[in-house]
Amino acid sequence: MPLIASRLSRIKPSQTLAVSAKARDLKAAGRDVIGLGAGEPDFDTPDPIKDGAIEAIRGGATKYTNVDGTPELKAAIAAKFGRDNGLDYAPEQITVGTGGKQVLYNALMATLDPGDEVIIPAPYWVSYPDMVLLADGTPVPVDCPADSGFLLTPEALEAAITPKTKWLILNSPSNPTGAAYDRDAMKGLTDVLMRHSHVHVMSDDMYEKLVYGNFTFVTPAQVEPGLYDRTLTVNGVSKAYAMTGWRIGFAGGPEPLIKAMAKVQGQSTSNPSSVSQAAALAALTGPEDYLPERNAAFMARRDMVVEALNAVPGLTCRRPDGAFYVFPSCAGAIGKTGPSGRVIETDGDFVTELLEAEGVAVVQGAAFGLSPYFRISYATSMEALKEACARIARFCAALK
Repeated sequence: MPLIASRLSRIKPSQTLAVSAKARDLKAAGRDVIGLGAGEPDFDTPDPIKDGAIEAIRGGATKYTNVDGTPELKAAIAAKFGRDNGLDYAPEQITVGTGGKQVLYNALMATLDPGDEVIIPAPYWVSYPDMVLLADGTPVPVDCPADSGFLLTPEALEAAITPKTKWLILNSPSNPTGAAYDRDAMKGLTDVLMRHSHVHVMSDDMYEKLVYGNFTFVTPAQVEPGLYDRTLTVNGVSKAYAMTGWRIGFAGGPEPLIKAMAKVQGQSTSNPSSVSQAAALAALTGPEDYLPERNAAFMARRDMVVEALNAVPGLTCRRPDGAFYVFPSCAGAIGKTGPSGRVIETDGDFVTELLEAEGVAVVQGAAFGLSPYFRISYATSMEALKEACARIARFCAALK
């Protein structure tokens, strides 16, 4: 009898984590590597948030808490949803988990039965399909090509819905493309969903506060109140507040779903870190005066990277509205020969050759469900990004 469960054969390790690990290994071996694989702000957690955690430690807030969040943090999250999104959630409709990933996982584990389908617009965050598979569901990727702005269209959504559809997972702004749904685009999707009362919406809003220019963020239940009872609105403190390592995500949704998710969490991790919850409370109730400056820095990096990549023969890159990723096409490099003498047949070959030849670590588009593309995270210094773009240009110029 094999030791390892067969369900693990359905899923793959996270490719974004794998790229980051490979870059670290090469650096440790003495290679000059620029890592553009991690979805992690290079800014530090703001001091008021750190102070909130330190005060909690000194005040003895180091014990177990309620399984899915302290009352104080739940109240702050409810206030955030009201303030930012016009959504009215009671504390019993709020859940707190160890990162947004656990919140999503809990929801899928609590709701999916074998045969249930989950629509996932592609390109998608690498973990969505595998979490669905672990929960015995069936992921249904729907291609959202560049000519649709990497956005799911109402027509594509309508075509993907079947009697077995239980969830649509919608991520805006998107990892990996940075594409985001404005009110009109979101309304087109919610109009379709209103015609299919058996479909629920999991809205992953983790990059909500990372939008640029005149773009205005919206979330599905905000645009269509008729979806309120069918929507799980997921968010967290990782990205906007530069708190990736603190591991706090949260969501608002129907009370029966929230209770079911708490049951899953109660038999897996139990409560998130008490200290991290105190830090998240400080983030959500404290000043956010640092956000405009940081967003301006992200926008400047985005503009530089997009311009630099579009100047490289063989590459094309859309300018996204949010997050801190770009998703350029490397179609012009397919079929060419790299410095190693190997033919580049896939975007996986492209990123491998780029790392080996120039020491730039990016993630292949296949990991996100759409090829031939690759993802660059511009959540690093302008200096590193300029050097990385120069190396990418040199690499592409050397292809035969």
